[in-house]
Amino acid sequence: MFHLTWFLGDGYGIHPWSATNGDGPWVGRNAHDWTDPAIYIDMATSLERAGFDYILIEDTAMVEDSYNGSADTSLRRGFMAPKSDPMPLVPLMTQATKHIGIIPTVSTIQYPPYLAARLYTTLDHLTKGRIGMNVVTSVTDRVAQNYGYEKHLDHDERYEMAMEWTDVVLQLQQSWEEGAVIADPEKGVYADHTKVHPIDFEGKYFKSRGPLNTIPGPQRTPPICSAGSSGPGRDLAAKYDDTMISMVRDGAAGRAYRDDMRERVAAYGRNPDDVKFMFLVTPTIAATDEEAWAQVEAARAYRASDKGIEYNLWNMSYTSGGRIDFGGIDPDTLIKDIDLTKQNGEHTSIKNLFEGHDDKTLREVVASSHQVSDMGLWGSPDTVAGKMGDLMEEIGGDGFLIYMPTTRMNFAIVADGLAPALRRRGLIREEYTGSTLRENLLAF
Repeated sequence: MFHLTWFLGDGYGIHPWSATNGDGPWVGRNAHDWTDPAIYIDMATSLERAGFDYILIEDTAMVEDSYNGSADTSLRRGFMAPKSDPMPLVPLMTQATKHIGIIPTVSTIQYPPYLAARLYTTLDHLTKGRIGMNVVTSVTDRVAQNYGYEKHLDHDERYEMAMEWTDVVLQLQQSWEEGAVIADPEKGVYADHTKVHPIDFEGKYFKSRGPLNTIPGPQRTPPICSAGSSGPGRDLAAKYDDTMISMVRDGAAGRAYRDDMRERVAAYGRNPDDVKFMFLVTPTIAATDEEAWAQVEAARAYRASDKGIEYNLWNMSYTSGGRIDFGGIDPDTLIKDIDLTKQNGEHTSIKNLFEGHDDKTLREVVASSHQVSDMGLWGSPDTVAGKMGDLMEEIGGDGFLIYMPTTRMNFAIVADGLAPALRRRGLIREEYTGSTLRENLLAF
């Protein structure tokens, strides 16, 4: 069996538009639907019906303006803005459900460790142990500037900082020993002060005395998630993650990625089976294979259109950390003549977009590029279920992180089409056996 998870991300629901297959034709919705709590409740209840482990909520706190040196494209087309803060969605979605976990994103430059430790411990209580923590370093200078930095730290230093940040958060969440809470009304004693300790942490980036002023939640330390694919990103995940976002193009790359990460996890003295790797994928699911293929072809045609090219150039500019304006480069420039070393964003994403295309023009690459692969997952629910089973057998585990437009139609086709087809094959859970997110992740 494998795990299913859902990615609620940049163009998908916490802003007013929705897309097909990651960067396909924009589908108009009411421009205010994204502020309606009902869409998030429907998402959570539908995906719980499908047996999903968690919903991961992406976050980016800025209005992107590196493309063509203007926020025009971002705001005109609703790319990454406007966007809601993910934290208030957590109690909203978990109050309507009983089992599914929610993993909102926390940035190491936006949240001081004490604030993050206290917030996620509180949410652990409020969700009865169904919260997780997606740790990101943020990508662009614009995010950093919103939080008091002149510009963002260099890529590798961001991960050095994230290592320290995560260590402080975990120490704070462990600052109350087991048995510290007495809660004896007859003796008038709530807690044993000898079991509650300052952490007195002082590092290169952070300083925190502690202890945390709230008691440990049901999971004590909520599961940690991250998505870095570079060497420093993989080391962060190997040391701390309980579940990791993995982005590859096919099953062979997935197996290589998972094997590498399991070796890294073991090198930190941890059990690799305790870390679940979720492969990010943008499936196209329709009533029939023919209908799904028509949607795939439409998405490809869109990527080659003016609007599709504008999106891809905008996305490349953002992914570079805002350091390269791809809108300002002559589209007939060869890739080998573009200085990609100036980028300070998602190193692996930029590498995957341009690697092997040195002798192509920017126009040629951008007309066919897409950051997240469908890994061949298109077709009817039954067809896609079979392909998912084959992929997981090739990769070796552990599951998929599904990235689809936030529409009720997609919730239905996944919950009532794909999930039953997977269950008929014995590939996903029939029911939840754990009461917390951590227990459900470790169930198989």
